[in-house]
Amino acid sequence: MKNVPRLTLSDTKRMMLAAEKKATDIGVDMDIAIVDDGGNLLMFQRMDNARITSITIAIDKAFTAGAARKSTRTYGEVGGPGGPAFGINSSIQGRFMIFAGGLPIFIDNEPVGGIGCSSGSPDQDEEVAQAGIDALLAGL
Repeated sequence: MKNVPRLTLSDTKRMMLAAEKKATDIGVDMDIAIVDDGGNLLMFQRMDNARITSITIAIDKAFTAGAARKSTRTYGEVGGPGGPAFGINSSIQGRFMIFAGGLPIFIDNEPVGGIGCSSGSPDQDEEVAQAGIDALLAGL
């Protein structure tokens, strides 16, 4: 049997606080979602001025990154017209995201979940997600 690390409530709180701080620092209120390695929602936060239309997008970015174990940016690079995975974004009832801002979370090379952010530019979304992961890893 294989023992794998799991995200705890304390882990997700640490990640959420760091992601929120980064979003505040860059001046963009975000929708932020954190999921486990099966894509199940562990925590979600919508900052005051985050886009309502980005709620589902953030959750689905986290789902894609956590369950597929790759960044949503990576899927965007191959999932557009002419790409080898063109149309992948229509799978899983359209939950599969190909917009940057969803990152997988690994601890000791084991997948433990994903974080997805939305409301900023693709680079801003990814920067906020990375801040959450950085805080988790720094706390281990």
